[in-house]
Amino acid sequence: MPQTVIPQLRMRHADTSLPFYVQGLGFIVDWEHRFEPGFPLFAQLTREGQTIFLTEHTGDCEVGGAVYFIVTDIDGLHRAFSAAGVPIEQPPHDTDWGSREMLIVDPDGNRLRFATDAG
Repeated sequence: MPQTVIPQLRMRHADTSLPFYVQGLGFIVDWEHRFEPGFPLFAQLTREGQTIFLTEHTGDCEVGGAVYFIVTDIDGLHRAFSAAGVPIEQPPHDTDWGSREMLIVDPDGNRLRFATDAG
């Protein structure tokens, strides 16, 4: 089933946030939009079929959001993120509700939780 909801996160500085998502987490920038040069950036990024919006527009949303990504191999992802130098807030661990999860916080304070079914 194609993704039917696209989470949107606020970024304060695209020049810091985009490299974190692209070089660190492996997202691809699908497109970027600015109304005029020097205006806030709005971008769509995708990683393994999961799409998010990042926005510098102050009225779109506030920093401190959260996204829950369901992935197939949390431990492999942890190794890849660690090799890319991504700071891991909470390494992979088994939860009481049957998942194995890892937490990353982006440069703007948004929480990105990656999870795999532990079964």
